[in-house]
Amino acid sequence: HVQLVESGGGSVPAGGSLTLSCAASGNIDDSIVMAWFRQAPGKEREEVAAVNTATGNAYYSDALKGRVTVSRDSTKNTAYLQMSSLEPEDTAMYYCAAKRGCSSWKEYRIFDYWGQGTQVTVS
Repeated sequence: HVQLVESGGGSVPAGGSLTLSCAASGNIDDSIVMAWFRQAPGKEREEVAAVNTATGNAYYSDALKGRVTVSRDSTKNTAYLQMSSLEPEDTAMYYCAAKRGCSSWKEYRIFDYWGQGTQVTVS
């Protein structure tokens, strides 16, 4: 089992930046992929980015590529999501998720482990 705890959400003005963190614990191994998803009220959960914890290879949603950077610190079992040029449309609950293997990382339904989410509000 893997436990995930997000932090770093908050309220920022449009054009601002924010960095989210996701600390993982439990049964962590090199096959784990950590991803970020977001969900705005009334909308479906959508992919943001993912990182292979073993290699550091990053994957991005086409919609957000260029405004977000995903990374990990394998010594801390923590993934990060740096967001810049934030817009009100980025307002959502941001979730960290984990699964084994990189395939189909954009499909939130196949992720096994989820954090509680952290709210990001852009005004």
